[in-house]
Parts: sequence; structure tokens; C-alpha cells
Amino acid sequence: MLNGKTILITGGTGSFGKKFLEMILDNYTPHRIIIYSRDEFKQSMMKANYEKKYDMSRVRFFIGDVRDRDRLYRAFDHVDYVIHAAAMKQVPVCEYNPFEAIKTNIHGAQNIIDAAIDRGVKKVVALSTDKAVNPINLYGGTKLVSDKLFISANAYSKISGTKFSVVRYGNVAGSRGSVIPIFKNLIKRGDRELPITDSRMTRFWITLEQGVELVFKALEESSGGETYISKIPSFKITDLANAMLPEAKFKEIGIREGEKLHEIMITKDDSRLTYEYEKHYIIYPHFEWWKFDEAKVGNGVKVQEGFEYNSNTNNEWLRINDLKNILSLNCV
Repeated sequence: MLNGKTILITGGTGSFGKKFLEMILDNYTPHRIIIYSRDEFKQSMMKANYEKKYDMSRVRFFIGDVRDRDRLYRAFDHVDYVIHAAAMKQVPVCEYNPFEAIKTNIHGAQNIIDAAIDRGVKKVVALSTDKAVNPINLYGGTKLVSDKLFISANAYSKISGTKFSVVRYGNVAGSRGSVIPIFKNLIKRGDRELPITDSRMTRFWITLEQGVELVFKALEESSGGETYISKIPSFKITDLANAMLPEAKFKEIGIREGEKLHEIMITKDDSRLTYEYEKHYIIYPHFEWWKFDEAKVGNGVKVQEGFEYNSNTNNEWLRINDLKNILSLNCV
């Protein structure tokens, strides 16, 4: 699928971009991989670290911002696939800098779409978040608009043939936005009390590897307009804390601004357009121009109307021992 292809990833120096690069180089022989990001220091560090393990002759580092339309047009020249991972994603930062979040997450998405169509990119997969579902903060609101832009872009790309799809998941275990590094640092310095925003809080558990695999799935089979969601287990924040520090004491500090008690990936309203597959769900678009019979993937089964994919009502759970085993294997 990706052999001999040129792939560009925006925000490529982040947690996802690094894992994506590893899995591409481990499993495929692409023509070229372009890491597109703003931070020259992160790019130089990433290059130095990966040169120790990989032949980096096929990897290019491209300084650029998704806000810069002209730079994207230059970067997308002769690119086959684009993975859009760049975003302003820290909820408090977005709340305090709303216009900057709009410039990156919404205007940046539009720039990606225009450049991809005009440069003849074959497929674009945009990374989304649970926070785009029933958003209660500015970050989620901007990502909801971004998702809508990418899905609707398929109506404008018939001539060029560019296909746009979305991959949605929550906080990735061990990534920069995860609570795991916070707990690790507190435990390392000897703290016996861990801060918990709310003892009722639940989250989905997805690893970077699972996130990359879902992007591969979308690249392989999407017809344009789909939103992919992994079938993954849930866990309680208190169980995670106990797995990392047995018999830990908790200090409830209250839910932070823009934070949800539980993650939702699929709403009840989405259920009318959602199909279940072995390892994931797909939400199909609802447009007059979208031909479901021609574009539906595989043998998915339509979910029951009113179904909601919620971390609090999930059928699969990680308990304390499960989390201990995962953490002991250095999976995060």
C-alpha cells in the first residue's frame, strides 16, 4: 500500500508522528516520508535519534506551518498521502488563545484541503479527538469544525480524486496529553498522594501503535467521507493510579476547565450512520452526493439506533491488574 509512495505528516515531530515514522520504516519501503512541522530543534533531535536505528535517506524534514498556505502548496508537490496530525491541542491554552486555535485547527485544515486538491494528493487522513464529540471547550469546537471540513471536502475533490477521511480517538496512553507521564514524575520524586480530578472519571485506552494502525486502515480502504473509531477498552482513572502506585492516596482537585467526566466517541445521533467491524467502527457521511452502496467498506454491521460509544458504558474494561501488566511491559 505505502511501498514506493510519498507520504507527508503534518505535526510530524509529535508523539504520533514519531511512532508513525517508526512503523512506516519497519513495515514499508516508501519513496519518501516528509516530516512537516514548525520546530527546527525538534526536527534536528528527531533526525539525530532516528539515524541511530534507521536508514533516513528516504526521510525529509520540512519546516512549515499549516497556517501557511503557500508553504503547504510547495510541500505537497508530488505527495501521494497526507496525514494531518498538527493541531493546537492543549485545552487550557486553546481557551486562553482562542483565535490562535482557530487559525491552526480550522484555517489550517482548510489550507490542507485546498493544497491537497490542487496538488492532486490521493488521500488525506486527518486525526481527530473525542473532544470534537459534543464539544464543551474551544479545542473540541475547533476540531469539530475541522472534521466537518475534511468530510465535506470530498464534495469538492471529484475532479482531482483526492479522498478525505477522519480517524478519531481520545488521549493516547503515554503521550504528551496523557496523565501517565504526570503520575510517573510524581511517583519518581516520592509522592504518595496523586491528584485526581474526579474519582468517577473514565477514559478509553489506546496506544500509539493502535492509533497508527487505524490510520493505515483508513489509508488502505477509505473511499472518502468516513470517520474511523477503534474498538478499545476503558479504564477508571483511580484504577490507573492504583496500578502505578499501589494503595495510593488520592487528592480530588476538581475537573479542569473544558474537561469531561467520560469520553464519547460515537453519539446516539451518529448511530444511524455507524457500522461495526471486527476492530473498529465507521461513521459514514450523510450527503445526497455520497453513494453508500458503492462506498461502504466490507461487511460491517449497522449498529442499533441509539447506540453510544462511551468510556463509561463500554463493554471492555482494563482493571488494575490489566493496567499493571501493560505498564510493566513498557507499552507506554
